[in-house]
Amino acid sequence: MEVVRPEFLPDPGRSREEMEALQREIAGVASFADDLGFDPSDAALDATPDEQTGLDAADAPVIVGVDQAFRDDESVSAAVAIRDGAVVESAEGRAPLEIPYIPGLLAFREGGAIVDALESLSVAPDALVLDGSGRIHFRQAGIATHVGVLFDVPAVGVAKNLLCGTPREPLADPLPAGTRVPIDADDSMDAPAGTVVGYAFQSRQYPNPEKRHVNPLYVSSGHRASAETAVDLVAATCAGYKLPEPTRLADAYADELK
Repeated sequence: MEVVRPEFLPDPGRSREEMEALQREIAGVASFADDLGFDPSDAALDATPDEQTGLDAADAPVIVGVDQAFRDDESVSAAVAIRDGAVVESAEGRAPLEIPYIPGLLAFREGGAIVDALESLSVAPDALVLDGSGRIHFRQAGIATHVGVLFDVPAVGVAKNLLCGTPREPLADPLPAGTRVPIDADDSMDAPAGTVVGYAFQSRQYPNPEKRHVNPLYVSSGHRASAETAVDLVAATCAGYKLPEPTRLADAYADELK
């Protein structure tokens, strides 16, 4: 993969004000409308992918999951490409950890390693699924938006916690598997109030959630996908686990690299 918007590379040496200004520029360039080139159902998985080489179906979309791990003062990024139910390529990236975790500025902490990993891929992704937020972000430019715009590839953010925004329905009680609750923009965000910026998505649930339950994922468009299509893609690529297979496998690979 090649970076197509190098002016948006996440330089951790910028001041906080410069980082936030750059995010607003990225949000202005990002598209939160559908431009995938495939239907999410084309990427559907019935089971966890088997690791094997070769592209099994030339017309099947390549979905790349991205996740990070940390070792001492280094960020380690893993990218895992899935096509037609098979892992067709894995790549790694590394970069120094130069700034602490700051809510809303994750891309500047972890983006260098992600860029390194994605630039190492030889297969061209049809979509990226990243561990982190996309449009569910104070400035509509979470890590999935930042990376999607950098490479101009459709991107989806899958976060385990809600950074901002307001669910349309309470999430305090365990949700049944398959439930989707819209997340509206609130006054902490640049997006117009009431805009659906993503969904709380209950990918799976235990049979007796009153005793033990699974929390929802928070799914949002990063780039070139609507909020609805983003959650459709995540639902299509879940195969029995809480996380969609692209990021679940990337998470496991990142731990191996660490």
